Amino acid sequence: MEKTWRWFGKNDKISLQMLRQIGVEGIVTALHQVKNGDVWTYEDIMDLKNYIERAGLRWSVVESLPVMESIKYGGPDREELIEKYIISLENLGRAGIKTVCYNFMPVIDWVRTDLEHPWPDGTSSLYFNRTEFAYFEIYILGREGARDCYSPAELARVDAMHQTATDEFRQQLVENIIIKTQGFVNGNISEEDNNPVKKFKDLLALYKGIDRDTLRNNMKYWLEKIMPVCDKWGINMCVHPDDPPFQLLGLPRIVTCAEDIRWFLNAVPNVHNGLTFCAGSLSAGLHNDVPAMAREFVDRIHFIHLRSTMATPDGNFIEALHTGGRANVADLVCFFENNAKADVPMRVDHGRMMLGDEDKGYNAGYSFHGRMYALAQVDGMMAMVRQGHTTEHK
Repeated sequence: MEKTWRWFGKNDKISLQMLRQIGVEGIVTALHQVKNGDVWTYEDIMDLKNYIERAGLRWSVVESLPVMESIKYGGPDREELIEKYIISLENLGRAGIKTVCYNFMPVIDWVRTDLEHPWPDGTSSLYFNRTEFAYFEIYILGREGARDCYSPAELARVDAMHQTATDEFRQQLVENIIIKTQGFVNGNISEEDNNPVKKFKDLLALYKGIDRDTLRNNMKYWLEKIMPVCDKWGINMCVHPDDPPFQLLGLPRIVTCAEDIRWFLNAVPNVHNGLTFCAGSLSAGLHNDVPAMAREFVDRIHFIHLRSTMATPDGNFIEALHTGGRANVADLVCFFENNAKADVPMRVDHGRMMLGDEDKGYNAGYSFHGRMYALAQVDGMMAMVRQGHTTEHK
């Protein structure tokens, strides 16, 4: 595996020179200055590529060239947006960048209710509390039909929470669920929005009447449209699993389990239609056997995110250390080092906030010291495998 790092461009306080010092080989980034839906020009791509290469690194993965909502729900400007996407892919191919990570999640990307959940040792990590999320969609969003998605016991906890919820608590949930994560991930919401809750509800309304089959068909349609340019330039498209891997907000989510992955791989059986294997996202669902999924889909895995979660039957989950949790990262490292295609890009995904990370202008989940610690853990696992120390795979 190639050791890569998600870097947020020239304004990222974590410099490329810092990344060279900690053993990073490849960069995962995007043209963050380009408005979503606009064409990525060859000149802009080459400018960033050359900047990265002057630092002694390479631009290994685009994460991401966003798939616009209208492509997902099949809006009237879908064809125009797909054509712009194809032009951007053409320019990436000309520049020699051959791996593009994207997602097909409607409206909302990864979801957490707490971005700084404390651990006893003084570190913190991302956390999803199902009761708090239910409170958000029932009492803050006021989503029609939301109460029907929860059991009587869950609703009782939500209603009890409402009796003591403060304005500060409510605002923090809006910040955590809508603004701080979605703003830098897909640009649907920004900190400058005066009424992010209303904007969020308007985005949800775009998917009225869109079910899982419709979303699947729209994904298949889009993939079939872009595969010719991927074939021309050898570009691997790799979809990120839904995070968390279960239904939320009444929206269809279609990359949640092995059956979902089989569907889209078989629907467009082109080698360039592949998967970003995010062990953390998949492990947040108790229905997923993460190592088994790695073994099943290895031939179509073009990019790997290594992290892990601790999940409980009540629907809660928390980001675990890369040496713990239910993703079995050590087992995955051994498997991928021995079975993945050569130099498949891998990045350690998310990390605890630690050692003063809060002062470094980080994006949620993307602390410097926390990810450096995780990279060191994974690098050690890789070294053990490469030196001949293996674990048995059942």
